[in-house]
Amino acid sequence: MKTPTTTARMAGVLYLILIITGIFGIMYVPSQIIVSGDTSATANNILASPLFYKAGIVSALACQTTFLLLVLVLYKLLKHVNPLHARAMVLFVGVAVPIAFINSLNEFAPLILLNDLNYVKAFSTEQVHAQIVVFRKFYNHGILVAQVFWGLWLFPLGYLAFKSGMFPKVLGVLLMMACFSYLIDFAVKNFLPDYMEITYPGNVISMVAEFGFTIYLLIKGVKTGSPDYRVSVSS
Repeated sequence: MKTPTTTARMAGVLYLILIITGIFGIMYVPSQIIVSGDTSATANNILASPLFYKAGIVSALACQTTFLLLVLVLYKLLKHVNPLHARAMVLFVGVAVPIAFINSLNEFAPLILLNDLNYVKAFSTEQVHAQIVVFRKFYNHGILVAQVFWGLWLFPLGYLAFKSGMFPKVLGVLLMMACFSYLIDFAVKNFLPDYMEITYPGNVISMVAEFGFTIYLLIKGVKTGSPDYRVSVSS
């Protein structure tokens, strides 16, 4: 049987994969391909680097698949602390992942519009480029919807980490705070787009919380002297 430390380190590896694939697929590739306010440049970038663009899509899908595996491993590690919160954690991720997968269809649309002649010949170049922008906006809003659940799952995770005694309590507190940073970011982007600076401190908190938790899982695993460690071993 795997010890809690081994399970925790497995979760750390999965969390690290999630972070790397998420940064590459959801942040880095779009930043290199999408040119804000210039539809022609965006379309030309996709045409010039189709493999790079597709790699971003695959990386984002790998991120969501890893997300599902991660929460199952964390459930195994923390379910004895509070079964209700552990199930809530799994539920939130179980909602987020399908949203992100379905939303990825909006990223395939530009490839079809730019490469399938049966569709392209029915529209002018300007119309094709305009549709690419529309699908990109759909994608961005889909990310915002998924972001709600990317935040919500962190609250039960943070609570379980805090109550378990297997992790520094500060990590549990930061993870719970990160939940609200995601939700505030969602609210500001939807209702107060001119005040994005409001979310910057929250973004820093969420980065510190998730990176910190990942590093702790990888290096330390769990506190082996805690009572919950012994309960986890026996369960």
